[in-house]
Amino acid sequence: MRTFAQRRGRNVLAALCSTALALALAALPSGSYAAPAGAPSAATAQGAPARPSPGPSPDPALTAHTLTRADAPLDNPLKGFARFYQPGGNQNTGYPHSLTWSYFGLSEVMNDSSDCEHYDWDVLDDALNETASYGNQAAIRFYIEYPGGSGTHPGNAIPPCFAGHVANRTNTYWNTTSPDYDSAYLLDALKDFIAAFGARYDNDPRIGFIHMGLVGLWGEWHTWPYDTDTSGDSYPDYMPTDAHGAEIIRAYNSAFTRTKIEVRYPESAGGAADSLPAVGYHDDSFCFREGSPLAGVTLPTSMGGASYSQLQKALDHGVENRWTTASMGGEVRPEIQSTAFDNWPGGSGAVDNMKACLELEHTTWKINEGSANYDPNSAKVGAAVRQMGYDLTVDHAYFQDTAQGSTKVGVRLTNNGVAPFYYPWTVSLGLKNASGQVVKSWATPWDLRKAMPVKIRAFPDWGVGADPTYLDYGYPQYFDTSVDLSGVTAGTYQLVMKAKNPLEDVDASAKKLRFANTGQNQDGWLALGAMTVGSGTGTSHSYEAEAAGNTLTGTARTADCTGCSGGSKVGYVGNGAALTFNGVDGGSGGTRTVAIQYTTAEARSATVQANGGTPKTVAFAPAADWNTTRTTTVSLNLNAGTGNSVTVANGSGWAPDIDRITVT
Repeated sequence: MRTFAQRRGRNVLAALCSTALALALAALPSGSYAAPAGAPSAATAQGAPARPSPGPSPDPALTAHTLTRADAPLDNPLKGFARFYQPGGNQNTGYPHSLTWSYFGLSEVMNDSSDCEHYDWDVLDDALNETASYGNQAAIRFYIEYPGGSGTHPGNAIPPCFAGHVANRTNTYWNTTSPDYDSAYLLDALKDFIAAFGARYDNDPRIGFIHMGLVGLWGEWHTWPYDTDTSGDSYPDYMPTDAHGAEIIRAYNSAFTRTKIEVRYPESAGGAADSLPAVGYHDDSFCFREGSPLAGVTLPTSMGGASYSQLQKALDHGVENRWTTASMGGEVRPEIQSTAFDNWPGGSGAVDNMKACLELEHTTWKINEGSANYDPNSAKVGAAVRQMGYDLTVDHAYFQDTAQGSTKVGVRLTNNGVAPFYYPWTVSLGLKNASGQVVKSWATPWDLRKAMPVKIRAFPDWGVGADPTYLDYGYPQYFDTSVDLSGVTAGTYQLVMKAKNPLEDVDASAKKLRFANTGQNQDGWLALGAMTVGSGTGTSHSYEAEAAGNTLTGTARTADCTGCSGGSKVGYVGNGAALTFNGVDGGSGGTRTVAIQYTTAEARSATVQANGGTPKTVAFAPAADWNTTRTTTVSLNLNAGTGNSVTVANGSGWAPDIDRITVT
């Protein structure tokens, strides 16, 4: 059974190496394969990324309820540490985690000697199913050559159908067989495999991250010392040409449009991923320092890193902000795993500045088999893990304390991590009764991916201040939606919110996404506050502009709107065209607050009147775009009962597009 990650030479755990291999590792020169010929000689850094849109403001017609922050759990899904897959082993021992890492030999799936398009996925499905049974998601890589094998997977994983079609070469340093990565037969077979891999597993909830693999030793996109750097040795180059490597990267980019994919180096295949925003990077030597004098292999040269460091290469290729669209994975270098966080937030000796490594790479997850021995109560490790990836807190919930019929609910959440949440998991609202049972739930259109980190650390290379300089980036994100309370028995409930892990549909033990709040429950539901369902003075009713019972005149018509409730709005109101909401409930009658949710990319105005009475002119400030909503309010005098009408118009200009109104 494999108990360690036998990776590129310097990363094998020495205590488990044979004497011969240990001697070979000692002879491996620092940085010997990490700076391929043709690397950019001058930095082309992107610089600080443009801030995203702040999004809509909370609806002033709703009551704000303050929520209290608390530390998020250490095993939140899709972030933190990954432990190695051991068939039959308990995956939930050691430091809390939610990811399991495994390699697979390509020949285990492409195992038919006469047919390269025959795929036997059993070895992968068995591992994915076992991992899911522990509530974890898998991070995986396929390889072709693996020195010595992994213990459970073969060392030589060249598919048998390559025989007679693809030439093989011997890597005498590692005693492995390297196929000709420039073979047209091999490239066609790999691209067919990648397409089949994606067709079967893209968006599979059992998989969190995929390393492209396939090329080089351990699938790490290097064949040292048989690599592009031949100036100081006699070894030929066994790597594919950049053009052929780019074909593999593009194949993965096409096959996996939903599951997050990563490639080893920013310069892999000549930087083929530079223009592919969905491709992240995988730093397999995370936060290590090597050589004499010591130089970091993650941090850039401006922070004492080597010229071949991961983030220096990211700067060279202008992809240091790739984290905004793609995940950053990898492995804490095995030699330092036992001490990597002892000096948090800094480092010592072979451990570089760990906090800087996490913040500048925007790390979401790292393989860390050594975490099995970490103290789960360590404040230093806990601080690092919580900073990795997303760290979402709901600071306020917005809703009426007493409601019936259709009512609006909003939340505002903040991301205090270093990266966004990368998946479009469904966010639902619900009501829990006094026994803690969810008696009613509603799916929302809310997208957690919009919550970007509120602060980011600047590279010294950006020239925006002395290190460390932190820049404002993301904003607290406000979301709201209408829920229908029809059929809910009158009474007092707990309003709750949940982001569902799709793995729950595979195995009930799936680890739940939990927000960094005191009201977070282990079942995934976050308590937002008490809501009384039934009549009362605080009752509010919402009405969609596109509802069939409304009256549209002139040019006014329904249009799609991704940011609007129900996905629709009514536009082209004004210049003689009007929108009238019919059947509006005025309760017992009298002055009512009418909140108008709208979209407009420019300042506009409109008249709003109730029951054909005196119109009131209302100014509408611009939103970020025509799919982002804002809300303004107006007081109207309504009659008792549900026979009221509210009309939005403009006789001489265009009014904003209208999403809905809420009457309180």
